[in-house]
Order: sequence, then C-alpha cells, then structure tokens
Amino acid sequence: MLRIGNYNRLTISRITATGAFLSSEAGDILLPGRLVPKGAVPGGELNVFIYVDSDDRLTATTRKPRAVVGDFALLKVKDNVTVGTFLDWGLEKDLLLPFGEQTAALRRGDDVLVRVYLHSSDRVAASARLDRFLLPADGSLAVGDMVELLVYAFSDLGVKVVVNNTFGGLLFKNELYSTPSCGERIQGYVKKIREDGKIDVTLRMGGTREAASDREAILDALTAHKGMLPLSDKSTPDDIVSLLHMSKKSFKKAIGGLYKEGLVDITPEGVRLRAGS
Repeated sequence: MLRIGNYNRLTISRITATGAFLSSEAGDILLPGRLVPKGAVPGGELNVFIYVDSDDRLTATTRKPRAVVGDFALLKVKDNVTVGTFLDWGLEKDLLLPFGEQTAALRRGDDVLVRVYLHSSDRVAASARLDRFLLPADGSLAVGDMVELLVYAFSDLGVKVVVNNTFGGLLFKNELYSTPSCGERIQGYVKKIREDGKIDVTLRMGGTREAASDREAILDALTAHKGMLPLSDKSTPDDIVSLLHMSKKSFKKAIGGLYKEGLVDITPEGVRLRAGS
C-alpha cells in the first residue's frame, strides 16, 4: 500500500527527459530528473518520499524531510499566507500549518513544535494541537520502563511530554532540576500509569538503582574535582543541581551512605574524598 507522507520503495517503470516514473498501485509517480540518482535504470528500485504537490499530483523525491507523517518535530516558520503558515521541513514544497491547527500567532523565524499528519485531502500537513494526537497508555508500557520524552507544553503542575512519540505524560515540577525547552528530547522513566491511561514520568530511575547512580555520580565528581566538593547541608538546591544534577535530598542521602562506607569525610569546607579511597 502506498504511504503518502512517508518513504516507499518503488520500481522504476521508465525514464524520460522529465524524470523517472515509479510504479505504484495509484499509477506511475514522477521523480523529477534532477533527483534521479546516477545509474538508475528501468526495473531498478528506489526508496523515495511520496507527497502531493501544489497541483494535487503524487510526487516522489529522494530528499529527506525533517519529519514524516506521525512524527513530532520542531520546525521553523517561513511565511504566513491566507490559509495558514508555511514551515520549512527540508523539501522544496513547504509544509502547511493551517490557522485552525495553531495555538498561538507565529512569525517568520519562529520555531514551532508540530505533529505531521495526513489531511483528508491526502496532503501532508502539520498541527500544533498536539494533545489530540496523544494516546492513553497501553500494555506496551510498565512502571520503571525507560522512555523517550518530548517536551511540548507547560502547566501549573509541571511539564507536558510526549512519551515514546505516542502517549501523553506529565513530568511534575518537583521532578525537575532545570527548566527544559519546548521541543527538547530527554530520557525518563515511567513512574505511574493512571486508570485513565495518563502517564506520570520521572527523570530518576528509582529505588536501589537510583541510589547506586547517585553514589557513583558523587564519586566521579570528587575524582574530577581533585577529591573535594564544596557542598554541604547548607548548600542551596541550585548549587547541588548545578554541580551534580541531583536534588538536595538525594545528595544528602548519598553522602550519608558514602560516609558510612568510610569513603568520604564531611568537613566545614565540603565533602572530601578520604585518602586511599
């Protein structure tokens, strides 16, 4: 089945001065001559991206767009027209973000996070209304799973994220050590799956693995700073986050464990790696 707005492997039926015509169940599709690879011959196969051009014709290209149908992508605004906003997605034909799919006014040069989708007209389009594309969690996820998070909005509770390019999730404020940017991709873990399918996520591994990670992070930092960290119970949470990327609570717990192991000394100046450790 031909996948419009995605890559398709198609056979060359003939080559003319116009370009290469590729066979598909929808009929022959033109790959313009300037894009035909050297050595292409009838009967050979090409991996091409298929989209509908300005004249409503199926068109092939060997160029790679920055996103395909189903992807979330941060794209730059090129221009506003009567029906919406054109975005640069790496092809000669810009991607349209209709006004009805926008959540805020956009100007040339702005970056906007969108979902690429296939309109009922078979044209590839973009939407900034990401919530409507997100699904509730299914059986593919479990508490503790490592997941990819895409930051897409901010609320009073925290940061809204897309989980594994598919599901909606929330990263609560108390889970943050710094403020991520819209469109930023970060690694996280499933903390809780609610009855309605919404997902709470965390940046921490949790449990024994989390404690071990904090322990190693502090030992690595001590080694990198010649055995001395200028941190103590009186240090601010921001100072600890800046140096170790962990909360003050996690820092105190890990330092206490290292002290009991006899690996560090706690001094007025900070934490010092014990000689011979």
